[in-house]
Amino acid sequence: MDCNHDYHCPVGATLELIGGKYKSLILWHLIDGTLRFGELRKLIPQATPKMLTQQLRELEEASLIIRTVYPVVPPKVEYRLSDLGRSIKPILEAMYVWGADYLSAGGLEINCSMTTHKPPK
Repeated sequence: MDCNHDYHCPVGATLELIGGKYKSLILWHLIDGTLRFGELRKLIPQATPKMLTQQLRELEEASLIIRTVYPVVPPKVEYRLSDLGRSIKPILEAMYVWGADYLSAGGLEINCSMTTHKPPK
């Protein structure tokens, strides 16, 4: 986390860390294990490569994910959750359940790549 900010609100700090356009989706897909950039692109096709790269860098800077670069040609880069990143799983699941209930109450269909985990209600 950027220590130049004066965060005194836990919710604000959490939203700063995971509130990017695709950050929650990235974290969600990494819950089950390590993924390469191309795999994340397939799972989050609405993210441009530039935006996905930016979001991944911010998550890495926040110590939520670990980026591993292998010295091979072509370059191989993998992303996985750090211990801190894994600790966010219950928060993401709660957000999913709340959002699903909200959408259902409004008569809207869930249309999101996060549906693969189907957290319990």
